[in-house]
Amino acid sequence: MYDEYSDQYDTFEDYGPPDVHTDSYERFRQVPEVVRKFLIYFRNCINEGMIFEIQNLYENTFPKISEQLFEKQSWPDESEIAHIVENDTVFLILYKELYYRHIYARMQGPTLEQRFGSFYNYCDLFNYILNPDEPVQLELPDQWLWELIDEFVYQFQSFSHYRANLTNKTPEEIENLSNHNKVWDILCILNVLHYLVDKSKIKSQLEIYASGGDPDSVAGPFGKHSLYKMLGYFALIGLLRVHSLLGDYYQAIKVLENVEIYKKSAYSHVPGCQISTAYYVGFAYMMMRRYADAIRTFSGILLYIQRTKQLFTTRSYQNDQINKQTEQMYHLLAICLVLHPQCIDEGLQQALRERNYHEKMYKMQYGDIVEFESCFLFACPKFFSSTPPSPDSTREDYTKDAIKHQTQVFMDEVIQQKMLPTIRSYLKLYTTLPLSKLATFMYRSNSSSTDENWDLDKEVAALTIHLLCFKHKMKNIVWTKGASGLDGKFQSGSELDFYIDHDMIHIADTKVAHRYGDFFIRKILKFEELNRKLHHIKI
Repeated sequence: MYDEYSDQYDTFEDYGPPDVHTDSYERFRQVPEVVRKFLIYFRNCINEGMIFEIQNLYENTFPKISEQLFEKQSWPDESEIAHIVENDTVFLILYKELYYRHIYARMQGPTLEQRFGSFYNYCDLFNYILNPDEPVQLELPDQWLWELIDEFVYQFQSFSHYRANLTNKTPEEIENLSNHNKVWDILCILNVLHYLVDKSKIKSQLEIYASGGDPDSVAGPFGKHSLYKMLGYFALIGLLRVHSLLGDYYQAIKVLENVEIYKKSAYSHVPGCQISTAYYVGFAYMMMRRYADAIRTFSGILLYIQRTKQLFTTRSYQNDQINKQTEQMYHLLAICLVLHPQCIDEGLQQALRERNYHEKMYKMQYGDIVEFESCFLFACPKFFSSTPPSPDSTREDYTKDAIKHQTQVFMDEVIQQKMLPTIRSYLKLYTTLPLSKLATFMYRSNSSSTDENWDLDKEVAALTIHLLCFKHKMKNIVWTKGASGLDGKFQSGSELDFYIDHDMIHIADTKVAHRYGDFFIRKILKFEELNRKLHHIKI
């Protein structure tokens, strides 16, 4: 059934069942034969460090068996398979990591005991990796290491939401949660991630790597080991995610100060990691009102996804997450382009048109607050609070409190900018414009009927405030090459500029001309590709 590994071990019976007279043999007979062979071979590959074979088993064989035999049920638990793998402690820890991950992905929701069990298994895994004085002799594919850290943070996020929802929880469940208040605790999660970063000396390695030096010169015995180096790097991305989920956007960007966000490197070759990094970095920039940096981040990763989307059809384990984050980033890009208009790649403009985002952008440009909120709620991360509700709290769902708070912060910013698109649309039509005339336009566009007693001076004063707001909001800190993620220069990102001289507005159009050369090159290449396809069909 799975010839990719069974051909290499012709005599699985060498690792065969225990004494038929033991009770464990009854459990052994309940495990399907293909699963037994898979586990034996998987364990031997891990023990022998066969990294490419481990990767194949992890990315292809395990998902295939899950789909065919365990679509709506869990894999055999530890007690059922321990005798098959000779009670190999390390392998059982790794197996349980996959076992619990499968439950989170395929079952209707893990029980409280399963949530606890997964946490304790992660504790065993990280204790095994981090406690020894010498690096452990364990090699795992980078894809597995990334998904291990990503799943660790996800399960913490899931438990935080579960714990915050007191609706329909029995007194026994609440007491159980209260008695285990250190399980999936925020300090524990942060400690593990920071410990991985420190143990691997990944920050020093990245700093040397960025300057063209040899990272191994500062890596130390642990950092030279691929397992620790990659876990350290992925832990940085895990910290980025945790701080973003807590609403601490400054710290989220701060942890990546030595990571070259806009440059592909040897540390960022896992597609899921790249996409997740760009999503949280771009979102943090947007919430910090650094729209130009957010647009650049989203544009870069969405173009990358467009060019490599065929890769994600075969890598199915995180495929749903990648597709969802892609849709979220298109929504966030649309929001940023409304709040901070600028030219983007023609391919992305075409994608926005094909995905019908132009209607959403049109509504937002004309001040539709509901559309802003709807797009934000779809695209934002699922925030949580670092402190659980008190056991004595009323039986309510406190999960949405953090999301409501972050949504309100964003909507306050949107409301401040509500009038700017209208002002921009009028200023584009003129080179000079009296304040009184623009105030009249604005009043008529915002009033359903004209009041003959309206106060022009009052409207001009309000308009002046909006124009100052326009100047302020269009000036952002923009990242410059060579700087860390938090650094940059104060720049105006508006496609037009203006100044007020007495009662007259003087407008200068600073719109950058379209790069027609790139447009025609893309069309020529597309035409040649169509010609090749037609020629192939004729042949």
